[in-house]
Amino acid sequence: MSASVVRATVRAVSKRKLLPTRAALTLTPAAVNKIRFLLQNKPEYIGLKVGVRTRGCNGMTYTLDYTKEKGNSDEEVLQDGVRVFIEKKAQLTLLGTEMDFVESKLSSEFVFNNPNIKGTCGCGESFNI
Repeated sequence: MSASVVRATVRAVSKRKLLPTRAALTLTPAAVNKIRFLLQNKPEYIGLKVGVRTRGCNGMTYTLDYTKEKGNSDEEVLQDGVRVFIEKKAQLTLLGTEMDFVESKLSSEFVFNNPNIKGTCGCGESFNI
């Protein structure tokens, strides 16, 4: 006979309020369509990888690259058949962010609407948290 070292108690909880989880990254329909368009003639790539790098006048900037495989520590976001992978270093900075694609007469770019950002530079390319 072995002696019990650890004891546990189970309690039923009624009327427990469930907290919604925040998605790591959500994509707008415009972003989904643009990613799908970018990948349509590149069968060797499975999606885009989002990361952050120390750069710019305000600290950090986003990077976007094609990826052929999911890294061991990458978080995968699958939305409407499009796969986006988030590098480990960028996961906490992107939590709750919306990725959009915006086109104007002078430019077209992915825009990250990030609630975690405390400040950006004048040109909008770098940020700090």
